[in-house]
Amino acid sequence: MTTPSTPPAPQAPYQQAAPPQAYQQPQGFYSSPIPVRPATLGDAIASEWTKIRSVRSTMWTLGVMTALLLVIGVLTAWAVSASDSEMESTPVLSLGFFGVLLGTICVITLGVMTIASEYGTGMIRTTLTACPSRGRVLGAKALVFFLLTFVLTTVMTSIVALIQTSVLDAAAPTGEEWLRATVGVGLYIATLGLLALAVGALIRHSAGAITIMIGVVLLPLVLAIFMFAESLRTLQEKLLEYSIPNQLSIFYDNSVTSSGGPSGWDPLWIMIGVTAVAMGGAYLSMNRRDV
Repeated sequence: MTTPSTPPAPQAPYQQAAPPQAYQQPQGFYSSPIPVRPATLGDAIASEWTKIRSVRSTMWTLGVMTALLLVIGVLTAWAVSASDSEMESTPVLSLGFFGVLLGTICVITLGVMTIASEYGTGMIRTTLTACPSRGRVLGAKALVFFLLTFVLTTVMTSIVALIQTSVLDAAAPTGEEWLRATVGVGLYIATLGLLALAVGALIRHSAGAITIMIGVVLLPLVLAIFMFAESLRTLQEKLLEYSIPNQLSIFYDNSVTSSGGPSGWDPLWIMIGVTAVAMGGAYLSMNRRDV
């Protein structure tokens, strides 16, 4: 007698794959509430303002420039007053020329370091990663630097001019003389600093760019002094007339202008033209060269 066979145990049903919903974003994954958007010109300006005011070298450079303008301007006025010498036809505001001329070295240095220092440290890569538009970065740097330098120079030259007119017993300056010796000088010095910034973008080396700019300021005047040959007389006159120290002096005393040389506001237009060409070259250089 045969026993009935035991029926096979029921097998577990095939386990189906988890639905796609089970593989969605895990719990606790961080999602930034800040919307992602491309950088604008306003963002670039805010970034450059933060950088230029938080760097210690900026404060030292502008501090030295302020001290030069104030100390040399006041000491010059005090020395003239103590000597009891007559100013005669010399404009009283022209005594501020010496401090401003030395202060240009500080402006040139700061203009170069505003962009060349980033190439030296490699931080320019971070800047261009945050704002890939190189023209926007250059424009933001130029705008922030120009406004900072212009405001500081104009304020300090105005303070020095007030002190000089109160110390010295001389003819009161006219409104045109005040405008040229304060706002005009501020515009000229700030534009010269932009030229230094453009050279820094082209050279990408702080020491080299500063050396070139010091040569631009002083070399024409030095060459003209040592041109003794009669055949070089015309070239000597042009170098003297268009040298930066001579153009700067025109803002204080327009009577120093010789025939055919720049006069009035011509030095400012010349500097703006040269700086515009240099900034155009800096823009092309930043777009065509790797960092």
